[in-house]
Amino acid sequence: MSATPLATLARTSAPQSMLRRFLALDAAVTGTNALAYLAFSGPLGRFLGVDSTLLLALGAFLTAYAAGVGLLASRRQPPALGVRAVVEANLAWTAVSLVALALWLTPSTAGAVWTVLQSLVVAAFAALQYTALRVRQDMSD
Repeated sequence: MSATPLATLARTSAPQSMLRRFLALDAAVTGTNALAYLAFSGPLGRFLGVDSTLLLALGAFLTAYAAGVGLLASRRQPPALGVRAVVEANLAWTAVSLVALALWLTPSTAGAVWTVLQSLVVAAFAALQYTALRVRQDMSD
């Protein structure tokens, strides 16, 4: 992905703003997902065919993760090490979600679709954040 489409997606050509916006969007989406898991673990669990206790645990974890990503996004210049950690965590989440779906979970059809879709969204965040970090580094060289 080149800097031009990335800038269009972020609606800015400033590398720092691009990176911060992708981190902030990740934090917002993750936080919303976390709150839904926490507030509606019973109904969501039944709909997705997943244990509500698992959704509560995931909701608690995702709340903390979203707060950390949000804190990173709030930094004027998010440190590269922190951004790389978010990218790697997002890639790990994607892999674990798909492996869990294949080997462990037995969700409803809606749950299987949700698992694949959320893993694709998280992988997209990882790609956008990594690319924005690279653009920032290339422009500072």
